[in-house]
Amino acid sequence: MAGKSQRGPVLVAGAGDVGQRLARRLAGAGREVLTLRRRETEATPGIRPLRADLASGEGLAQLPRALGALVFCAAPDRRDETAYRALYLDGLRRLLDATDAPRVVFVSSTAVYAEDAGEWVDETTPPRPPAFNGQVLLETETALATHPGGITLRLSGLYGPGRESLLRRARAGEPGTNRWGNRIHVEDAAAALAHLLELETPRALYLGNDDQPARDAEVLAWVRACEGLPAVAPPAGPDTGRRVSNVRLRAEGWAPAFPDYRAGYGPLLTPGV
Repeated sequence: MAGKSQRGPVLVAGAGDVGQRLARRLAGAGREVLTLRRRETEATPGIRPLRADLASGEGLAQLPRALGALVFCAAPDRRDETAYRALYLDGLRRLLDATDAPRVVFVSSTAVYAEDAGEWVDETTPPRPPAFNGQVLLETETALATHPGGITLRLSGLYGPGRESLLRRARAGEPGTNRWGNRIHVEDAAAALAHLLELETPRALYLGNDDQPARDAEVLAWVRACEGLPAVAPPAGPDTGRRVSNVRLRAEGWAPAFPDYRAGYGPLLTPGV
């Protein structure tokens, strides 16, 4: 059964790669979609772009008051605390003041966790952000928690077409590390957001990740093997990083189309001959 978010347009605030993929999914399903970006973009069938600056508030007056849902998936243009606070804390507050939406989905990050020895984390793991980015995101999550209908989706590392730094590292012969990596394909991230808009009684927090965390060196070695490149000696040292569980999101009906790095990176490879 569809949730409350079915009434009125969906506003996708910060419509970059994931946001545009989400907008196309929603428009394809017959939803009215508004996208919000700092730069002018052309309209496409079912999607009406709006130009506004979330960090300054410029342009927000044009937004309709009544929304069916709001999805906040913006990314800062600078990696410093001032930019993060202006975009996330202030930007979300401005949107919540300017609109009425029965469902608000905020895209956060697993950077709120401090585990760094291969431990598993899930929605019950206490967040202890070690750096400013995770701290600001957690503050924004906390602010959203007071808003009825607020949902936080903590995504792990995004990858897919156009996000191929790992492939370049493998081709350069880097051995990699024993750090556990967590990833979610950009299409699966968009699908997760669309899924959360449809749930009748969603939880307040979900983690978005594929089914198989993997050590960095393992993924690099697999890429080299697939492309017929020489093997590189594996790294020494203990495990670092953490492993992200997607059990809650899966239990509520979402499943990744790219369940592991093999499925996601496979179409991007150039097989050796």
